[in-house]
This record gives sequence, structure tokens and C-alpha cells, in this order.
Amino acid sequence: MLSPEPAKQPASLYEKRKAVFPKAVDGRFRRFKWLVMALTLGVYYITPWLRWDRGPYAPNQAVLVDLAHRRFYMFSIEIWPQEFYFVAGLLIMAGIGLFLITSAVGRAWCGYACPQTVWTDLFQHVDRLVDGDRNAQMRLEAAPWGPHKIFKRALKWTIYFVISFWTGGAWIMYFADAPTLTVDFWTGHAAGVAYATVGVLTATTFLLGGFMREQVCVYMCPWPRIQTAMLDEKSLIVTYKDWRGEPRGSVKKAEKNPGAVGDCVDCNQCVNVCPTGYDIRNGPDIRCITCALCIDACDSVMAQIGRPRGLIDYATLEDCKLEAEGQPPRPITKALFHTRTLIYTGVWAAIGFALLFALSARTRIDVAVQKDRNPPYTLQSNGEVRNDYTVKLRNMETRPRPMELTIEGLPGGVMWTDDTARDTASRSLKVMVAADRVEPLRVYVVAPDGTEPQHFKFVLKAKDAEGGGDTSEVRFDAPGEEE
Repeated sequence: MLSPEPAKQPASLYEKRKAVFPKAVDGRFRRFKWLVMALTLGVYYITPWLRWDRGPYAPNQAVLVDLAHRRFYMFSIEIWPQEFYFVAGLLIMAGIGLFLITSAVGRAWCGYACPQTVWTDLFQHVDRLVDGDRNAQMRLEAAPWGPHKIFKRALKWTIYFVISFWTGGAWIMYFADAPTLTVDFWTGHAAGVAYATVGVLTATTFLLGGFMREQVCVYMCPWPRIQTAMLDEKSLIVTYKDWRGEPRGSVKKAEKNPGAVGDCVDCNQCVNVCPTGYDIRNGPDIRCITCALCIDACDSVMAQIGRPRGLIDYATLEDCKLEAEGQPPRPITKALFHTRTLIYTGVWAAIGFALLFALSARTRIDVAVQKDRNPPYTLQSNGEVRNDYTVKLRNMETRPRPMELTIEGLPGGVMWTDDTARDTASRSLKVMVAADRVEPLRVYVVAPDGTEPQHFKFVLKAKDAEGGGDTSEVRFDAPGEEE
């Protein structure tokens, strides 16, 4: 009797992670990554501690997101809530800048400046410091747990935690005065949200940079999928020149059979140094973050065996086709400056110039008027008509400024406030507006009997040497038909 066939197991959609142990390499691209990592980490950790003198009425932190007072400070620039279009413009410039970089040099952002790349690179250097280079890390990974391995793991993870905690702590410094918040944090007087933010950022940095690493780039991040749609034959990418490298063979095989094998000796150094463990010889792939460390590794091997560099290199697919046909590749400038990159550059520059113009032309004082709607007007016992307004005078300077508010139009109209008497009413008011503040005023405007409904203007002028002003047109309601 035949036994029943075992039921087929469904194919698993989950692939277990294969640990990646990148080998240390030296070369021009590795040195450039060192420079970018030092610059980006230095800017991130040091910037909150920089000071910038704005006078006695404003904070002296160079870069500060002051949520309590709804201000954003960046050195000499101060952004108010109604000027959020500056922030929106910067975000648009950042997006177009990413498009420009991708169009010109592929996934260079991912390979050099992305926070996930920078912190992963930092943690991988910690791995080499504690565990040794690639081979030592692999031996330790395969070794059974014992005192030596426990000590190594505890030391490495402690360093991970310190870096992660420092990363979370630096972030909250952008939202309050750094020295003050540091004291409050360690004495237990900081706000609960500060401790929660540090905890979340510490955990995410520890996990994403210390353990998930290339999985974030390959599976979690949407940007690689967007970038692949933006690349074309004119984009510079890290490329393996298969017409030159194939078929692969050792140096000895090449010596025995001249011309029978390519330049690739199949040493796998390009794979060993890759932070995602990808073999660039398989062609462009989402796992390649264009860090170019494989170029450094391959150039080093080519130099050792006396063959020309560039088996793996930055190149466009168009240039690769020309070079495979024996033609000289185009100059790098032509590869960088093609139609699409020039369009992106023009749009990016236009937005930048527009923001600079708006920043230089903006006024530092402002008047906003809200008319009372109920009742629209009040008839006085002597026949005069009164309208009530809430007037907000905004001083965006870091010093108090004397200002004068006047009425333009509305013949015979006068005004007064809650702080002045009715018999002192006039067509102008003098107000000292505090530094970096909005001064609200309740303003009462009366016009003579018989005044028709009409529009008039509140005119605000600064009375100091700097000057400046603003106007706001409003409606004056009265019995009768509007002009």
C-alpha cells in the first residue's frame, strides 16, 4: 500500500537576515566618507551649543526652535509663525536638491550623507574598534557564548548606547537653551516630553544603527524606490564594467592564457567592503547605496596586480556603452551637466533667490486689525457713530520700538483705547511695542453724525531711525448705504 505524499510546505516570504561584516578599506572615497561623517556629526552635536548675540530681549542660542514663543532662530534670521513659507521654501529646496543629486550622481545622498548611513558607518567603526576587522568579527559571531564574547558584546553595546543616548540628547537641545536644559535634564527638572524624546531617539538609534543597518535601506526606506525611478542612462552610478572584467580568472590563469580572461580576479573584495553586502558585479540594484567603497577596494587590487584602475567606477550607462565599443568616455563635466540636472539647478537656484529676496525685503513691523461684528456699530447720544476694533501691533525686532498708529481716510474720525480717555481721542496713537512681541490694543473709532459706511486705513509707522511701516484697510459701519 502506497503511503500518502507529505503535504507541501508553502514557500516562505521571509528571508532571514544574513549578517554583514564590512571590511575596512582605504581610498579616496573612504576618506571622503570620513570627511562627510565628521562634518555631519559635528554639525549635529555642536550646533546647539553655538551662541549668537541678539541683544537682551532674545535668546542667544545660534539655532533654536522656540516652540513656547513660536519662533525659529538661525543665527541672524528669525522666523515667525506667519513666515512659515520660508521653512516651506527650504524644504522644497531640500527636495529639489535631492532630485538634483540623484539625477547627477545617483544615490550619493544614501551613500554619504543620509543619517542612517552616517550612524551605521559610525557603529561599524565601533565594531572594528572592539571586535576587530571583518574576519575577527565573523569568528566572534560564530564562537559560542563565553566570558570573552560576553565582555566584547557588553563593551560594544555600551558604546552603542552612549552614542545613541548622546544622539537623542543632542536633538532636544535644539528646542530649548542647551546649557539650561542640560542642567534641568540631569537634575530631574526637565519637562516629561524631553525625557520621552531622548528615550525614543536612543532606542531607535540603538536599533537602527546598531542592528538593523542595511535592512533599513533595503526594506524600510521608500527613498531608494523613488530614486530608481529618477535614474536614467545619463546618471552617474557605481558600475562594474563587465566587458572588461569578464570572464573572471586568477592572475595565474591570466598569465597562462593571455587574453582569455578579464581583469576581474574574483577576489570578492568589492563585496567584502560593501556596507550592505551587495555584489556590484551583478549590476545596479536597490541594495547599492553608491558609497563607492567597492571602487576603493577594486582600485587597490588593480594597483597590486599592475592593471589599470576603473574596473568598478562611477560611470553613466551611456559612457559604459561607448567604452565597451572602444570609444573614449565623455568628460565628467558632460556627464554631470546634462539637460535634467541643469533644469533642477535652475529651479533650485530660482527658489533660493526668491527666498533671499523675500527675506531681505520683509518688514519688521506689522499691523493686523479685527473688527467687532456684533454689534457692527454703536450710535452715541450725540449722534456720533462708533466702531470697535482689535488692533495687533507686531514688533519683530529684538529691541523695543516706538510706533505711531494713525487713521487715514474717514473724515472727522478719531480714536482712543482702553488705556486712554475719550476726551483725549485723536487721529493718532503713540505706542511703545516691546521687543519680539505682539501688542494687542482695543481701539474705539468714532465718526461724526451723518458719516456713511466706508473703508479707511490704519497706518502704522516706526518712529525710530530704522523706520518702516505697514497699513491695514478696514470697514467702518454706519447707518445708510455703503459708498
